[in-house]
Amino acid sequence: MNTKRIQMLSVGEVAQRSGVAISTLHFYEAKGLIASIRSRGNQRRFSRDILRRIAIIRVAQRLGVPLAEIVDLLKPVPAGKQPTAADVKDMIVNWRRALQARIDGLTLLRDRLDGCIGCGCLSLEDCPLRNPSDRLGADGQGAVLLKCDGVRDAND
Repeated sequence: MNTKRIQMLSVGEVAQRSGVAISTLHFYEAKGLIASIRSRGNQRRFSRDILRRIAIIRVAQRLGVPLAEIVDLLKPVPAGKQPTAADVKDMIVNWRRALQARIDGLTLLRDRLDGCIGCGCLSLEDCPLRNPSDRLGADGQGAVLLKCDGVRDAND
């Protein structure tokens, strides 16, 4: 019988080893990105595999992936669960798909940027970036992007 206990890390140890502030760890936990258990003394304890999860989160953030998207991409391996090989495979498939979509979007932006360099107008009628094929024309005249939330584009 194996009586070896799994060594758990305190929040301070996780912060030191991951290079992430304690407040950030609390934020990640509140968002469901990581999970801890409570010791008998009601202190947070993390399993060692949390360090890998934090590294994945940090890399994704540096690449500009929003936290909400990171939460979705980590769903196959919920916080606090030891991942199986199938979990990791599912997660990788989803990450590849999301990263490829980001690459495709950036490539499109790069390739169509030349049309905007000359005037910089981001015309509602002509701009290939914000309003390809004047898709917003059906919504009315004027600054239709600024009506409602102001966070729309023609691809919505």
